[in-house]
Amino acid sequence: MEKWKLLSSEYICKEPWATLRRDACELPDGRINDHYYVLEYPDWVNMVGITEENELLVIKQYRHGAGIISLEIPAGTTEPEEDPRNAAVREMLEETGYAFDKMEEIATLYANPATSGNITYTYLMTGGKKVQEQALDENEEIDVYLIPLEEAKEMLLNNKFSQALHASALFYAFNKLGLL
Repeated sequence: MEKWKLLSSEYICKEPWATLRRDACELPDGRINDHYYVLEYPDWVNMVGITEENELLVIKQYRHGAGIISLEIPAGTTEPEEDPRNAAVREMLEETGYAFDKMEEIATLYANPATSGNITYTYLMTGGKKVQEQALDENEEIDVYLIPLEEAKEMLLNNKFSQALHASALFYAFNKLGLL
């Protein structure tokens, strides 16, 4: 198996939340694909937060792309040149007001490596306690909930978490915690 050779790139759209480029590539057998589209995103962080009381920290928010109110784990994007661990701590604090005693990276995933190259860093955070109020972005409206771990596991197994990368993060975390 060989990588494709990048011949050229052209930006079609370059906006804060939507960057699309068209690449021209030479395939290993010499064929040229001059219309391969790639979505560029910053790296993402997903955090499975477990409180001191052994509850899972979850959030609920509206997701316009799918038109749903989604039950999720806290997550966000990294800033340019920001270490993913620092982004995870920052995003968790902003979205929930919780800080954690311990943090461990449990997975690195790609949302869709066929069309985007960003990495999702997944962290298990334990020993959480509320230390401040939320500090939400202008367009964020996030409700925070605490769910006992056994109940959260049942919710996961019954498909109550619809965001694929969040569901996979929960599977990794619950496996690490011996709940699966």
